[in-house]
Amino acid sequence: QVQLVESGGGLVQPGGSLRLSCAASGSIFSINDMGWYRQAPGKQRELVATITSGGSTNYADSVKGRFTISRDNAKNTVYLEMTSLKPEDTAVYYCNADILYSSLDVLHGMDFWGKGTLVTVTS
Repeated sequence: QVQLVESGGGLVQPGGSLRLSCAASGSIFSINDMGWYRQAPGKQRELVATITSGGSTNYADSVKGRFTISRDNAKNTVYLEMTSLKPEDTAVYYCNADILYSSLDVLHGMDFWGKGTLVTVTS
């Protein structure tokens, strides 16, 4: 069974920083794209940033220049460094990964989601 577990959320003042982590575990053969999404109260889930296995990145316009996504392939972990946080960044942040995993000696490809970590930006 493959799991994604996020950590690092919390309460921070405007202008502050936080670092989110997401570790994938289980019978993982390989991980393709990994990413972070967020969902604010009353809004739809939206893309924050993605990163390919080769390190190419993509960001939502609203976070460009403030957030940095990175990954450690050896640890099956993706990070989101968030700086200059704004109240509008308040949301539950979800980790996503496109994972090739083995089950009963058969390889399967599937999109996995973490349960989310809450980031609250307020003074």
